[in-house]
Amino acid sequence: MNPYEQNHFLLAAILLLPMLGALVIALAPNPLGGRVPQAIAAAFAGLEMILVGVMAANFVPSASRANTFEFMDKLSWIPQFNIQYQVAVDGLSLPMVVLTALLMFVAVLASGTITKNPKLYFVLLMVLESAVIGVFTSLDLFLFFVMWELELIPMYFLIGMFGGKNREYAAMKFILYTGLASALMLIVFLSIYFLNPAHTFDFLALQGTKVFSQYAGWVQVLAFAALLVCFAVKLPMVPFHTWLPDAHVEAPTAVSVLLAGVLLKMGAYGMIRFNLGLFGLEAAKPLLTTLAVLAVINIVYGAFLALAQTDIKRVIAYSSISHMGFVLLGIAAMNQIGLNGAVLMMFSHGLITAMLFLFVGVIYDRTHTREIKELGGLAAIMPTAGAIFVFTAMANVGVPGLSGFAGEFLVFLGAFQSFQALTIVAATSLVLTAAYTLWLTQRVWFQALPDRWAKLTDLNGVEAFNLLVLAAGVLVLGIYPALLTDVINPATTKLVALLGV
Repeated sequence: MNPYEQNHFLLAAILLLPMLGALVIALAPNPLGGRVPQAIAAAFAGLEMILVGVMAANFVPSASRANTFEFMDKLSWIPQFNIQYQVAVDGLSLPMVVLTALLMFVAVLASGTITKNPKLYFVLLMVLESAVIGVFTSLDLFLFFVMWELELIPMYFLIGMFGGKNREYAAMKFILYTGLASALMLIVFLSIYFLNPAHTFDFLALQGTKVFSQYAGWVQVLAFAALLVCFAVKLPMVPFHTWLPDAHVEAPTAVSVLLAGVLLKMGAYGMIRFNLGLFGLEAAKPLLTTLAVLAVINIVYGAFLALAQTDIKRVIAYSSISHMGFVLLGIAAMNQIGLNGAVLMMFSHGLITAMLFLFVGVIYDRTHTREIKELGGLAAIMPTAGAIFVFTAMANVGVPGLSGFAGEFLVFLGAFQSFQALTIVAATSLVLTAAYTLWLTQRVWFQALPDRWAKLTDLNGVEAFNLLVLAAGVLVLGIYPALLTDVINPATTKLVALLGV
């Protein structure tokens, strides 16, 4: 049988394996500080990568099938309310699951400096992995909400307990913003359930039905906008972005890797999957121009703020806000090219921003500072790190041949069909991206080397491995983006057909 015709329970294994890892870590003896919990977490994260790789290798993208979802598991969960455990992957969710598994493995390897309560730290990472993969695979609205909420708990404690000196403030700000957005999401999902004659949370049953279409147009638009705000907070979209820089600055390096590399993508994924998949063009159309304008504001505003920062981590945090604006622009385009570009950009940005935050950790572990003015000339004493950082900077700028360019190019092609003037402004703003990226590179790596950094060491084996694995992904996708777009295409083809664009 084909994978979309039966329950393989492979996704169930993928969802439960990190939870099992968390349990093993919690029960394991810990005679060597953080080494045992980290080793167990690395083993489970590595096994998770293998299972996800098996799923990806057996995924068969096809636009000809009525159902583009594969590896579906479906069991009755709360039958009184028609709630089901229903998970599957398609061309939108599979890249995000692969990205999550890869970055979690990298994050675990990058967490060797954690000495405070390492058991709890790695337990939280494992729980976070299950929750995030659950978000990307859930096809029941209630299950999606549960997974979305579950992700908040480990992230709150990872920032609040293991972060910097202002960690409590950053964690509280994170939970307030995202918690309020989640409450609004629950209201929308419950409205869909009670106002829909079928009284179901089943996404497959609701997809393409244009929920609330039996009501006045303003009701559809209001519900669409409410759900959009929920996902915009996580994206994050201006003006809901202010929690992100604080969370990044205070979070440990590995947590910043996951936050920027995966968690921000949950917002964009939710917009594509649920806003577009459930409401249809009638609800979306009145807001598309506004969404495109906000996307361009994200791009330009984030870039200007990145230029103004003196802390390396804040530069990269605002860079993430700017780059997620390109994803938002691709979504607002509401055509297949733009949506393909948005998903490709999500994956590419996950790799690139993870590399940038790993470099923050490399530098901070050696110098104990993130202030740009205190650094300079590090390439002279850390040549391997300097060379890989230049590669990463080129990817962040969007140099052709690297994955950043492929995603941005598709976004611009799709967006230009709908918003010519705004697309021109967005494309012109790439000059700002080049400005803050190259200026950061020059100040940190190629000025005169201060005497106090003369004995710094270059990348160790784990650091080099993490960076080179991600760099390989950036290079391969830049040279052959069809590796990913061929997977994405069937899902976006079906979505555009449902939208009737």
